[in-house]
Amino acid sequence: MKKAIIGKKIGMTQIFDEIGNVIPVTVIEAGPCVVAQKKTVEKDGYEALQLGFAEVKEKHLTKAEKGHFDAANVPMKKHLKEFRLDDCSANVGDFITVDTFAAGDKVDVTGMTKGRGYTGAIKRWNLHKLQATHGVGPIHRQSGSMGVIDPARIFKNKKMAGQYGNEQVTIQNLTIVKIDSEKNLIAIKGAIPGAKNGIVFIRDSVKA
Repeated sequence: MKKAIIGKKIGMTQIFDEIGNVIPVTVIEAGPCVVAQKKTVEKDGYEALQLGFAEVKEKHLTKAEKGHFDAANVPMKKHLKEFRLDDCSANVGDFITVDTFAAGDKVDVTGMTKGRGYTGAIKRWNLHKLQATHGVGPIHRQSGSMGVIDPARIFKNKKMAGQYGNEQVTIQNLTIVKIDSEKNLIAIKGAIPGAKNGIVFIRDSVKA
């Protein structure tokens, strides 16, 4: 990984390319992110940069968080994320902006999906509904057979009802369509995880 940035999902829209094709894009307000800490091989055993994103008031931070920013002498930020980068040329106090990326780059985007609460197996796993007539009873949206008589138990990882959403998901190999340096915006082709105003992490694609 050579470059990464933290951003906030604004929403989806569509833009047109040079020949008039419609491209669905997700707009992300990315950066500027301040380098709050730098890890080195000599001191920590690996190279990484800790980036901070989004302004925050001092009263909303703990004493430990405030001390962390004071020691680095950098502006206080609401979100911190560490990225292991191959090229850690940036130093503490430097700012990472959208200019780090360019149109056409392949990236992986990580975010938290929308929480849907406790849901049934049909919504959660896209299972088939049962027959709606002929004695099925009021269980059309319930799971069918749970398994066999022997060993008389339900195996682990059985697709059943439960908590759905609110988990970290990474979409790989997405394409950056457009960069707006003045407004710190990145337009990425396709959808990314999370609701509007959700925090996302953008980094080089590992499969590009």
